[in-house]
Amino acid sequence: MNPLALAVAVLLAYLLGSLSFAVIVSRAFGLADPRSYGSKNPGATNVLRSGSKPAAIATLLLDAFKGALPVLLVRAFGTRLGLGADTQAAEATVALAAFAGHLWPVFFGFKGGKGVATAAGALLALNPLLGLATLASFALIVAFFRYVSLASIVAAAFAPFYQLLIWGMGPLVPAIVAMSLLLVWKHGPNIRKLLDGSENKLGQKSAAAAAPTRRPTR
Repeated sequence: MNPLALAVAVLLAYLLGSLSFAVIVSRAFGLADPRSYGSKNPGATNVLRSGSKPAAIATLLLDAFKGALPVLLVRAFGTRLGLGADTQAAEATVALAAFAGHLWPVFFGFKGGKGVATAAGALLALNPLLGLATLASFALIVAFFRYVSLASIVAAAFAPFYQLLIWGMGPLVPAIVAMSLLLVWKHGPNIRKLLDGSENKLGQKSAAAAAPTRRPTR
């Protein structure tokens, strides 16, 4: 494997991950900055609290896309760029880099989101069946309990076990474990809210989510 090619791929994946689409989409839709209301998390769930479903869906899809794109590009072009005949290790590395970019975005003061959609996109690209199994676990918890944070934590905890039990050890496992641990860690405040009963449920609108009103022009 060419170390320079891998370093460039990792850097580009991190920079792509650093695009905080919750903020970018909210600006495009004329909404308040998602870092200013609700959970103050720049993610699709918090954008949904603004009351704009299209903005939340756009954020979700774009965040997932930025997790999947680096993996797919390495798979398509990695061999000819010197990333090895089997590019799985490189794919896992760039997936983790994009995820890290979402958590600590260089373009937004290193203050990012929790990475649920980006991790989902990365898993779907790395191993589509694993991604679908993880999303099914997420959807099941959301359907029964209506807590996105709880569903995210449960899905993150199960993802490495699915990979190990069904596909065994391999180059994907370290990256999947790292993403899962980071995702659970980023949900620390949500865990405390779940325990004290103050966590918001899916679709609950924040009173402070409306865009700032402008003074009427004369």
